[in-house]
Amino acid sequence: MSAVIEHRPNPPFDIERDIDQIRADFPILSMRVGDKPLVYLDNAASSQMPQRVIDRIVRYQTHEHSNIHRAVHYLSETATAQYEAARGKVRAFINAGSEREIVLTSGTTDAINLVMHGYGRKFVDAGDEIVISAIEHHANIVPWQMLCEERGAKLKVIPVTDAGELAFDAYQALLNPRVKLVCITHVSNALGTIVPIKDYIDAAHLHGIPVLVDGAQAAPHLPVDVQALGCDFYAFSGHKVCGPTGIGVLFGRAEWLEKMQPFKGGGDMISSVSFEKTTYNVIPYKFEAGTPPIMAAIALGEALDYLSEIGLSTIARREHELLAYATDEVSHIGGLRIIGTAERKAAVLSMVVEGIHPHDLGTLLNEDGVAIRTGHHCAQPVMTRFKVPATARASFAFYNTFAEVDALVASLKRAKSVFGVG
Repeated sequence: MSAVIEHRPNPPFDIERDIDQIRADFPILSMRVGDKPLVYLDNAASSQMPQRVIDRIVRYQTHEHSNIHRAVHYLSETATAQYEAARGKVRAFINAGSEREIVLTSGTTDAINLVMHGYGRKFVDAGDEIVISAIEHHANIVPWQMLCEERGAKLKVIPVTDAGELAFDAYQALLNPRVKLVCITHVSNALGTIVPIKDYIDAAHLHGIPVLVDGAQAAPHLPVDVQALGCDFYAFSGHKVCGPTGIGVLFGRAEWLEKMQPFKGGGDMISSVSFEKTTYNVIPYKFEAGTPPIMAAIALGEALDYLSEIGLSTIARREHELLAYATDEVSHIGGLRIIGTAERKAAVLSMVVEGIHPHDLGTLLNEDGVAIRTGHHCAQPVMTRFKVPATARASFAFYNTFAEVDALVASLKRAKSVFGVG
């Protein structure tokens, strides 16, 4: 643990008071793009890693690296203990009831596909229905399209309002005995909309329908309690919670994981193998075939420790303040339109500027060191719904500053001047 963390004050943590200390935890935030300081506002795509997570990766690679499970030598036992400790940290982070319900995957996409194959291919038949929403990431659309095509099932879509909020009454009307699964995002990556997810889970459960929640954009920004939510599955990625790429999480209620078939076959997910029959391992291991991302899992555990020390409620408040300030500031820029104006939003600001293509806008902002995301954000149906080819998306994290919002606004104004619009 770094000295910065060791001397961190006890909660309640004050991010504004200690922002310099927090930013010092992230070495990449001190870099420059050309002659300009980096203003990193692409956190919805991937957050940055604090030094202590980087140090944990180095420590594993230099002193602990080995394959896990089965072996009895020191390095393997050490790596196994650290890997399983990371599973325990994930359980605590989302308040799952048991570590048996935590499957370590390669990311949110892998977790959703695991449920598609393990649950969908076993329980969804011709004429059945799967409900998703109009604001889903492609990772929570394409697997279900593939399943429906294979099984002869139908995909039903919850509509979205002009503000970017889901239509709850329309959702309730879609629920019927043919629906075998609801797959819905907790927070929209393209609009920032925070879905009142418990209401959607409760409504589905009234009909006996299980619910999978894509939590990739929620886990980094909001406290998540899967027991309080009552969801059946919850997925998120390590690289969005200040951890490395290549690691993710699927929470699944034990009763479902026990019934599901494995997604992948191979080593470690088995109990016994013969040419006549294979017996699968207990959960969660029957879903973790082959050598897992050991280093990434251990680093994820360190990242979750870091976020937990600051506090997800504290993070949510800070990011809400940044979003409110940024929303007010960009609203005074002529010709700029915000796409997604839901009453409850995470720290995502999707914009279009009249007369400037989002890709051109992103290129000009990069000249000022301002890093945003441009494109359809793997949410092409959202772009179609709002009749735009793409948006320029600024997404904030707790380590961003109000001065960085000012830099974003100044760069947007400069872009308008360069293009001679407005």
